[in-house]
Amino acid sequence: MSATLSASTLLAVPLAPLVGAALAGVFGTKFGGNHIGRKVTHSLTILGVLVAFIISAMTLKSVIADGARFNQTIYEWMVVGGLKMEVGFMVDGLTAMMMCVVTFVSLMVHIYTIGYMEEDDGYNRFFAYISLFTFSMLMLVMSNNMLQLFFGWEAVGLVSYLLIGFWFNKPTAIFANMKAFLVNRVGDFGFILGIGLIAAYAGTLNYTEAFAKAGTLAGITFPGTEWMLITVICICLFIGAMGKSAQFPLHVWLPDSMEGPTPISALIHAATMVTAGIFMVARMSPLFELSDTALSFILVIGAITALFMGFLGIIQNDIKRVVAYSTLSQLGYMTVALGASAYSVAVFHLMTHAFFKALLFLGAGSVIIGMHHNQDIRWMGGVRKYMPITWITSLLGSLALIGTPFFSGFYSKDSIIEAVHESHLWGANFAYYAVLAGVFITAFYSFRMYFLVFHGKERYDQNPDAHHDDHGHGHDDHGHGHDHKPHESPWVVWLPLVLLAIPSVVIGFMTIDPMLFGEFFKGAIFVDASKHHAMKELEEAFHGPVAMAIHGLQTPPFWLALAGVVMSWYMYMINPALPAAIKRAFGPIYRLLENKYYMDWFNENVIARATRALGTGLWKGGDQALIDGAVVNGSWKVVGRISGVVRWMQSGYIYHYAFAMLLGVFILMTYFVWFKR
Repeated sequence: MSATLSASTLLAVPLAPLVGAALAGVFGTKFGGNHIGRKVTHSLTILGVLVAFIISAMTLKSVIADGARFNQTIYEWMVVGGLKMEVGFMVDGLTAMMMCVVTFVSLMVHIYTIGYMEEDDGYNRFFAYISLFTFSMLMLVMSNNMLQLFFGWEAVGLVSYLLIGFWFNKPTAIFANMKAFLVNRVGDFGFILGIGLIAAYAGTLNYTEAFAKAGTLAGITFPGTEWMLITVICICLFIGAMGKSAQFPLHVWLPDSMEGPTPISALIHAATMVTAGIFMVARMSPLFELSDTALSFILVIGAITALFMGFLGIIQNDIKRVVAYSTLSQLGYMTVALGASAYSVAVFHLMTHAFFKALLFLGAGSVIIGMHHNQDIRWMGGVRKYMPITWITSLLGSLALIGTPFFSGFYSKDSIIEAVHESHLWGANFAYYAVLAGVFITAFYSFRMYFLVFHGKERYDQNPDAHHDDHGHGHDDHGHGHDHKPHESPWVVWLPLVLLAIPSVVIGFMTIDPMLFGEFFKGAIFVDASKHHAMKELEEAFHGPVAMAIHGLQTPPFWLALAGVVMSWYMYMINPALPAAIKRAFGPIYRLLENKYYMDWFNENVIARATRALGTGLWKGGDQALIDGAVVNGSWKVVGRISGVVRWMQSGYIYHYAFAMLLGVFILMTYFVWFKR
């Protein structure tokens, strides 16, 4: 352990946002008497996140330059038998990178929120929530044990529930946050089962100690089955990741979470909550490497998500939902990389995606402000000349998203495609063609949104449903009519866009070598190169970021992305009648996509009703009939009847007792005379 990393300094990283959240949440709201105003509230919370970011950046520098590491218990909560419940930190390349990404994106969101939420009555409460969210995510990524991991895991779920339903008077927001909460409980049930199995068979919750016993776990068969215990553990852990990282079929909560304010959409969908599952699987790589069955399962689930969620992005008209389905698809790419044992590639894409996806979400929010809270891209157009900063930053984010050579998304996305191509696991062929097709789909829906918003004819004065806004109001919060021109957002909104655009362009070029082929993740990520050699093949083919980008101009992903851009340009700029004709020709397919593969219908009409019927049956049959009826009421009725008989016998009259004695003597005499001869 390096002396440059001290426990007290690392402790300040999660505690600084927590202090800001506590001060804003108590003294800045009705709960504490509204003692501090808006300016003090956002200053305190931004200061807390800024302190966390500065320390995180210093920590990353120490990890890179000095090889610093930290793995230590901070506080021992309790010991149950031989099982220790602890709070502790593990800082290595993986943790340090996540700390910087989480704090930087959160800092940008905090600054952006000053402008975006300036007219909202819940301004102080929102800042308290997003700072608390940052604290929860930092506790998750910095943990050195599964108890703390689970605490952070559940905490981000709880705060996301509060944030998605931030406008609690809006019915759709309440439905969305309850949906997110319930779907994540399904995944979390599998997650806690996996942690429980590790605790039961390894006897520890500490990462290092559990990984040291991975070989022993790999030799155990799950009781009562022929399944290997390690496979069951890994699949249970991944089910948790499916919920948190919105993988099919537990993806249904994420698009509806757009009902929350745009800043939290960026925070949830960029670097924090949805990437927690990707981070967790990468952290648990010593376990996952021991089960090819679990890796194949991950590979196929990720491929389904990457491809089929991308299709849904094509038909979306809400600017935020287009970006949301893009997030789903990109999370599928990361999951596919995990399944191919390219954990470092998955985390690399997590990092690059965090910057350009936060940029796209915040850019969408800037457009919403400039369009007086209209979110329908069909009624935009020509925004480029009114919002030049938002336009250029959104263009850079879109180019990064589709994997344009030399942009950050290119290096991570192409590495995923190549890693899957080199994988020999079951399902790898399907996954390869799924992510390859996803390149075209991503480019098509991304630039469909880009062209409809920033180019072409101005349509904002033709919107029949003007002011269907992000804030759930039926009017323009800025007091403008829908015939007013769009306008550029204030500096607190566009400054984060500029700061996020920079890493969206250069971070991939700068970091691909050390992160994928250097020792940046040494000791943090484990790959059994003798069985899974995708990373080895990638390393042999890598000759530097420049050569990779130049070579990328000749590969199928580049031409597929270019075809997607050109087709979207032709269909929405040159021949806008074509999309309507295609919609009419493929009506059933369009309805399938419009209804999101009927997953919501199935969940609401089959699973929810079956669950309700089961719950009603358990309530009436188990609770009312068995527990209340037989056990509780039955027991007192039996006791009452016995008591009634005994009470009748204990009358208090001497002649009753004399009669009972004579009767007893008669019975005893009869017994001894007839049965004891």
